[in-house]
Amino acid sequence: MSEPEQTEARVRAAVARATGEDVSRAPVRRLAGHASLRSYWRVGERPRSHVVMVMPPDAKPEEVTKGGAPAVNPFVDVQRYLAGLGVRVPAILSFEEAEGLMVLEDLGDEMLETRLLAGAPRARLYEDAIDQLARLRAAAEARPGGCVAFTRAFDEELYRWELDHFLEWGLEAWKGARLSPEERAVVDRDFDRIAAALAAEPRGFTHRDYQSRNIMVLPSGAQAVIDFQDALLGPRQYDLVALLRDSYVELEPELIEALLRRWLDRFAAAGGPRLEYGPFRATFDLLTVQRKLKDAGRFVFIDRVKGNPGFLVSIPASLRYVREALARRPELAELQRVLARHVPELAP
Repeated sequence: MSEPEQTEARVRAAVARATGEDVSRAPVRRLAGHASLRSYWRVGERPRSHVVMVMPPDAKPEEVTKGGAPAVNPFVDVQRYLAGLGVRVPAILSFEEAEGLMVLEDLGDEMLETRLLAGAPRARLYEDAIDQLARLRAAAEARPGGCVAFTRAFDEELYRWELDHFLEWGLEAWKGARLSPEERAVVDRDFDRIAAALAAEPRGFTHRDYQSRNIMVLPSGAQAVIDFQDALLGPRQYDLVALLRDSYVELEPELIEALLRRWLDRFAAAGGPRLEYGPFRATFDLLTVQRKLKDAGRFVFIDRVKGNPGFLVSIPASLRYVREALARRPELAELQRVLARHVPELAP
């Protein structure tokens, strides 16, 4: 029996054990997993199908984190926490840890990105995503603790590591460039300042990758959240940068501003503090610089190390976001000039 046939047999058996149904003749199809180390398999035909997550024995977090391995499976732990807050997440029917198999509710194939590419009105879809995110953050701030996300956090070291990830993979590996000692001094100085400023922001539950490929649109129109296992503590703006500065879907500046203001209103209405737009937007822009530089470098890493070139097409959008955000942060003008010498996409 080939490896794919063995996997099909394993996922069928997992669904049979979880549901008590005879799925011996049910079709099995592998689903797109983007950059994930996990693989996902649909067993059966919708609407009676299930999805099985297959985890490699040595599975590690998809994103860099600090500290040792958590005592519980992060997906199970964060799923339970989010469901308790009223966030729509896939139900877990069974988790066979020793086998590395998890049977999940099948939420379908309609990602937010899919709907947008099909021409669905952007504003309404993003308003729903913003409203859910505001409610989630307010509820999590009122109920801190209770899952693994509260044991790990963005700090100066992690922000700086991600910025250096861009230097290694975006500047050196992708562009074949090396900074001079004078240029490196400027970059180190401003990267340190960015990391320190972001680390000083109030921290709370952060999905970490709340974007158009991790939001499912259900037949009812409700939105469900997936890929939350890397959640940690971060600034309120972090998930907003992931959503509104999405490398896969670009939004108009006017819509971004309207959605940021909507989040502030909905966050306050859900019990969070009322925040001023100006300072909030300034941190949003600074996080855009940090997150999207990291993304650009990460996409090269995924190509060169994981052999998946599918994300390279998203580098230009990531760098456009950085350029636009740098234009709103004049204190980083020298940093922009230095980086733009080697990465012309960042030129003013």
